[in-house]
Amino acid sequence: MKKKREHRSTGSGMQNLTAGVSILMVLLVLGLVVFFGLTARNLSVYVRENIGFSILLSDEMREGDITQMKRQLDKEPYVRQSEYISKKQALKEQTEAMGTDPAEFLGYNPFKPSIEVKLNNRYANSDSIALIVKELKKNKCVQEVTYPKDLMDAVNKNIRGISIFLLALAGVLTFISFALINNIIRLTVYSKRFLIHTMKLTGASWSFIRRPFVRRSVGMGVVSALLADALLWVGAQRLLQWEPELSAVVTAEVMLLVSLAVLLSGVLLTWLCALFSVGRYLRMKACEMYYI
Repeated sequence: MKKKREHRSTGSGMQNLTAGVSILMVLLVLGLVVFFGLTARNLSVYVRENIGFSILLSDEMREGDITQMKRQLDKEPYVRQSEYISKKQALKEQTEAMGTDPAEFLGYNPFKPSIEVKLNNRYANSDSIALIVKELKKNKCVQEVTYPKDLMDAVNKNIRGISIFLLALAGVLTFISFALINNIIRLTVYSKRFLIHTMKLTGASWSFIRRPFVRRSVGMGVVSALLADALLWVGAQRLLQWEPELSAVVTAEVMLLVSLAVLLSGVLLTWLCALFSVGRYLRMKACEMYYI
């Protein structure tokens, strides 16, 4: 009798371990989708905020007026940061880049003083920049405003495409995750179907019968979610060690949101699946349980 009880305990423990590992793998995949979605958003913001435009100024404009213009620009909502580049600085940078001094064979410095502007994320699109350029050109000292229109359009188009793809993938994987976890929990409840029927015959309420199954399933969901979060944090740390520049994309905020999403998914999915699985057997008659 003792051996039989130990065999049942070992079998039940192995079943719970298998179910827990399966839920862990599902939540890990779900967490990776959330992680890639949030990092893709951060990456799009990072790329957009590093696209800007150059304001080429008249040679006759004095340093004081340029400084005042820069201060006014910094107050605009579309400006993330700005930098004044003088004629001498522009010549020096081009000389270093080209390896030759253009002023030596031209006889003069061909470059204009300019202000380099980096945009805030929401203004990094062609429509917004067109309005900004129109406003800037009202100043007679502004000779030209240049920006990489084709690059900006391509970046925005690719970001929209990636966002739609990730959103669709998240929806599909959420549905698949629910189906997989539902099947896993249904298998754990299946072996207890006759116990459920016996409890019904003794007059136990449905909520009383559900309670231990829901508690066990949610417990497995919480443990699996915490383990999945730990694996995701370790993976993120290794990724940052391998490429430290990704710290602008893989932030602590992103990892906290991923962890919260995985934990909530683990609790909600296992809770719903346990309710559905136990409810199925509660509604069955005794004779029906022999044919499933």
